Amino acid sequence: MLAKVCSAAVNGIEAYPIEVEVNAGWGDTKIVIVGLPDAAVRESQDRVTTALMNSAFKFPMGRTTINLAPADVKKEGPSFDLPIAIGMLAASEQIETDQLENFVMVGELALNGAVGPVGNLPPHHSPS
Repeated sequence: MLAKVCSAAVNGIEAYPIEVEVNAGWGDTKIVIVGLPDAAVRESQDRVTTALMNSAFKFPMGRTTINLAPADVKKEGPSFDLPIAIGMLAASEQIETDQLENFVMVGELALNGAVGPVGNLPPHHSPS
């Protein structure tokens, strides 16, 4: 199944949209990340799979292809952990997906599944 999750990246002070497409298919169990990811984004597959298993979700068996679009823009850092994890859960039909298009997700995952802040984004402050 194919799942799409909206995310964003930052260049200076400008944010630009990134679409995280995750396809869970048949074949040898393998995760492939495409779309010009840097080393930290490629490493996210280990953080994400460990976080999912430690959060009582099932590891998707078969070939999982993750596309970070647009493909011609370099993706950097761990900020894509959360949208990749949500995409993997949606593609493997472990979560409801009818509201995904209403959210933009950015976040680093700890190995226990906790969502951490992203270093290059300003912190969110609630109005007082």
